[in-house]
This record gives sequence, structure tokens and C-alpha cells, in this order.
Amino acid sequence: MSGNPRAKLRGMTWDHIRGYDPMVVTASLFAEAHPGVEIAWEKRSLQAFADLPLGAMSAEFDLMVIDHPHVGEAAAGGQLLALDGLGRDAELGQLARESVGVSHASYTFEGRQWALAIDAATPIAAYRPDLIEQPATRWDEVIRLAEQGRVIWPLKPINALMSFFNQLASLKAPFGAGSIGAPEATATAVLESMLAVARHLPDECFAMDPIGAYEWLSARSSHAYVPYLYGYSNYSRPGFRPHFVKAANIPALGTDGPLGSPIGGTGIAVSARTPHRGVALDYAFWLASAECQRGAYFAAGGQPANILAWRDPACNAAAGDFFAATLETLERSYLRPRHRGYMAFQDTGGDLVHACMTGEMTPNACAAAINQAYARSLSA
Repeated sequence: MSGNPRAKLRGMTWDHIRGYDPMVVTASLFAEAHPGVEIAWEKRSLQAFADLPLGAMSAEFDLMVIDHPHVGEAAAGGQLLALDGLGRDAELGQLARESVGVSHASYTFEGRQWALAIDAATPIAAYRPDLIEQPATRWDEVIRLAEQGRVIWPLKPINALMSFFNQLASLKAPFGAGSIGAPEATATAVLESMLAVARHLPDECFAMDPIGAYEWLSARSSHAYVPYLYGYSNYSRPGFRPHFVKAANIPALGTDGPLGSPIGGTGIAVSARTPHRGVALDYAFWLASAECQRGAYFAAGGQPANILAWRDPACNAAAGDFFAATLETLERSYLRPRHRGYMAFQDTGGDLVHACMTGEMTPNACAAAINQAYARSLSA
């Protein structure tokens, strides 16, 4: 092991069984294999975690679980240790080859690697197989299910924006690909297609996040299908909740299948200020490895980012084929913008799409306002 053989490190992650338990278990196993090392993980609510600036976290913690939209801030601010050029580039290359979709690439920015993907997630579909035989495969089928009162869909502002991104990318007009956010005619059409489902949803959906949708679907039998929600494999593990929730690929809006789901998940980052650089790097690279990802990490409730775990028969058997059933969606995911001004735009954009879904703004006005907000973000 490189670095100081006696070290006590602190880590920060998000407060969910999927975000916290695997870190505690893997830290314990790493400490057992490296006498003198202790890694203590702490957790904050998902919102508090998102709101805490990287600068504050990097001053207090050696290791941080982050999401990729922060890498533009990290590259500009110097809070995180760039992981390339440290004698581990061969390992980085292997992790890139073993990435689920663009999970590894999502932490690469301006030619540097700022974190290692440890959790792969993107909006997928979910349904109750005891209530409907097959999930929808096209958006017109989702509209019909919604008209029958069988659909819920988490449309809290951030999730509304991700669904907007998803549909744009499905039409091969990914948001942020050009000098504007999206062609206004295409963006307007997407908002109208979203509204065709949104107008039939329960009111609770407009304040709902993916966990709320999973809790509803897994505990109640009033609705049977969700078209877009960030995947949580926990709900496909037998016995986790009263009802088994089956995962599926997203429904196609265009003609090219389940394309364009905006990648999420998390990565493990190392503070640029840590006095235990060697130990932190050893743990981070082991955590992202196929050995750990399909072993201790998954067994502790984690949702791996390594393709060898997603293809592992034992992982799939234990999670109701969650990974096999959604891999096409993950492999064809969309990488949203990550520039320094993006995070502020994401808040504004989410509010705008949400306002459109609740009838407070027309699709035309919303599409124009989103592009204006995005243009401002590029000069931030």
C-alpha cells in the first residue's frame, strides 16, 4: 500500500441504503486488509449533500461521493485531486473499458479525471408485473396507460428537467449539443409530449422524486407503471418492500429504441487537501474495481458502475434481473452539460419545466426561457 500506513480518513456520502451502507462495509474490509487505516463515513440528506459546496467538503473530508455535474466546478476550483498522471493510468484505462455507459467518462473534464464511477444510474422504467404483463416500449403506449389512470411519474423540478433532456436525446437532439440548449420547435414538441402524460397524473407526482415513486409503486396497488425514474436496484431485490418492482428499459419516443436517458449515479473523489493521498487513492481504486463492485459493494446494497457487475449472473439473480433488464438504457445514455455555470442553470431549468408541466407556462414560452437561461449559464 502506498502512503502513510497509519491513517484515519473521513468520507462524506448521501443518506440512503445504496449510498451509505456499501461505503461503511467496504471501508471496514479495507481497514481489515490494511492495519492502521481507518475510514469513517458520514452522510447527509440527498438535498443537503447536493447543496454543500465542494470547497467546503474538500476542506473537511478526505473522500467524497459526488455526482458528475460538479466536475466543472472541481476543475475550475482545485478542490479535488485529479486522478490521472499519478502512476495509475493503466488502472484508469481498465475502469474506462469496464464502465457502464458513460459513467466513467462523466467524471472526465478538460482532459482530467476527477472521480471514479462507483454507482451507475440513469432514468429507467419500472412497473408492477402483478398489475401489468409488459411495460410500455413506446411513448404512445405510455400515454394510453396514463389515460387509463395507471401511471405515476416523479416530476419534482430536477426530475422534470431530466425527463425533458431524455426526450430531446431520444429524438437525437441532445440538450446542449449546439450553441443553444435545444431547437425551440423540438423542445416545444417534447414539452407537449410530456404534457400528454402529465395531465393524467396524480397531483402528488409534481412534488415526487424517484424514491417517492418507488415507495408508492412498491407499497400501493393504485398504479402500475413509471416511464422515467432514476433506477434503484434495491426495489427489485426480493423482500425489500411489500411488492416486487420490475425494472425495464425506457420507452422510445423516436424510432431508435431506448436512447438518451441522462446518466446520473455517483463517483468517488479524493480531496486535493488530504494528507493521506496514497491511502485514499488505494481505497478509491479498489472500490471502483470489478472485484469490489460485484462482490462486497453489491452485497451491501450498492448499485455498481462496473459493467462486469452489471453482467454478473449472481448480481442479476439477487436483484430481479434489474441490471440485465436496463443495461441497454444505461449503455445508450446521455451526458448532460457540466460546465461551471451548469448547476445554477439546472435549478432554473427544472423550475421552468415543472411550471410547464403544472400548467403555469406554455410549452413555447418554456422552451424559449430554457434556452435563455442556458445561454446565461455559459458565461457564468
